[in-house]
Amino acid sequence: SLQLKEEAIDNLDINTLKNLVKKYSQFINFPIYLWSSKTETVEEPIEEDEQPDKVEEPIEEDEQPDKEEKSEEDDAAVEDAKEETPKTKKVDKTVWDWEILNNHKPIWTRKPDDVEVNEYNEFYKALTKDTKDPLSYTHFNAEGEVSFKSLLYVPSAQPSDTFNKYGTVTDNIKLYVRRVFITDEFTDLLPKYLSFLQGIVDSDDLPLNVSREVLQQHKLLKIIKKKLIRKALDMLKKLDVESYKKFWAEYSTNIKLGIIEDPSNRARLAKLLRFQSSVEETPTSLADYVTRMSEKQEHIYYIAGSSKAELERSPFVEGIIRKGYEVLYLVEAVDEYTLSAIPEFEGKKFQNVAKEGVSLTENKEKAEELKVQFEPLTKWFGENALKDQISKAVVSDRLAESPCALVAGMFGWTGNMERLALSNAHQKADDPQREFYLKQRKSLEINPRHPLIKDLLRRVKDDPDDQKAKDIAVMLFRTATLRSGFMLQESADFAESVEALMRQSLGIPLDEKVSYDDEESVSDQQVEEEEEDKEHDEL
Repeated sequence: SLQLKEEAIDNLDINTLKNLVKKYSQFINFPIYLWSSKTETVEEPIEEDEQPDKVEEPIEEDEQPDKEEKSEEDDAAVEDAKEETPKTKKVDKTVWDWEILNNHKPIWTRKPDDVEVNEYNEFYKALTKDTKDPLSYTHFNAEGEVSFKSLLYVPSAQPSDTFNKYGTVTDNIKLYVRRVFITDEFTDLLPKYLSFLQGIVDSDDLPLNVSREVLQQHKLLKIIKKKLIRKALDMLKKLDVESYKKFWAEYSTNIKLGIIEDPSNRARLAKLLRFQSSVEETPTSLADYVTRMSEKQEHIYYIAGSSKAELERSPFVEGIIRKGYEVLYLVEAVDEYTLSAIPEFEGKKFQNVAKEGVSLTENKEKAEELKVQFEPLTKWFGENALKDQISKAVVSDRLAESPCALVAGMFGWTGNMERLALSNAHQKADDPQREFYLKQRKSLEINPRHPLIKDLLRRVKDDPDDQKAKDIAVMLFRTATLRSGFMLQESADFAESVEALMRQSLGIPLDEKVSYDDEESVSDQQVEEEEEDKEHDEL
């Protein structure tokens, strides 16, 4: 007989026993039965003494039918109806029987070729309690320093609050040792960016008789983690086009965070990236971008912003697209951080077109001539008109339609990065690093082919102190700030300068004041009061 302590009496509860067996021993080799009861509804025959006596109602003599008029067919129908009348009743009975608790078979112990797709789907639903089929799965046996079997699933969707709990402990991966459940609370079995994967890991090489804390520090777990990551990434790489579109719509942020967090697998993750492009309607991969590069193109060009429509009209992409080069549009908040972590892809370096370093010039002599020709203007911008706003002014070869643009340094923040930094709700009130980047001055690149720049050069040559030229320079700086994606600090001054331009174009004097309707009535009342006071003094 088995003796239980008083504090362990709860383990005699049937529901407690079921939960324990299903959690820890659901997939062991031998069946586990539990003597339990259940209520069933059965039909029992009605005893003759239980049948209700039929009471025949008296029939009036006038209403009694003539028996002779009944046909033999009617008599036969009545007899059949009487015979078909059920003589049973429904009764609830408590039935005791052996109930098997571990009825789910461990399909990961079978060969992958022997398991059907519907079996994988049914097992996934039983394991995760999800009602939808998984997006993909991988089933493999690993051998080497450690042998283990694993079955990993990609759910068709992830919860909307996933990134609010990013990095916290999840129970998505269940660790078994010889088909005995150990734990689902390991944080290091998969990296954070792959925490959306669901599945099982079963190893015969891990010890059973140690605590979970000791097991978590076991050296074999690091080997298992390394192999799980590679198998998971291989699974994602093999997805077909339609399946990968669904995957990217759900898990793109996870892959981008993986590039930032996992340097050892950065090259593999880079092949999974997809971005909007200036030549493709659908998101394109970096590998496809490289295949479309021209022979003269040395960099993979990209620009980050809030939307594709905004980036298509950015001054930074004008010259690049005019040259026939492709530009990647990064429209998600994490995108610019992601590509900043990748030095190169297939031997091609990345170039942010909103930063310094973009060179599209093929004719070096022509570029040098333009630099000398516009040197008086660039020097005037940097030392006179905009000396407090910019670090320097240079002649640009990336601009095609815009007169000028504000360009960040190689290690500075672009307008998109500034916008993200300022909108961060979890930042410190006084962050020296943030203030350092925000106060960095940018370079002003001018378009030597634009009529505004040509006319401004003429004015500066004639009179460097021309006030109108200085006003135009300030206006160009402010418009370039906005068009380049930066936030304008002097928004009120900018609004006043635009208003002054509108007054000039409409022929309205700059010193004409705003008039109010109640001013006339107030002035008339004052005149009347003055006249009354004057008459009173005369009297």
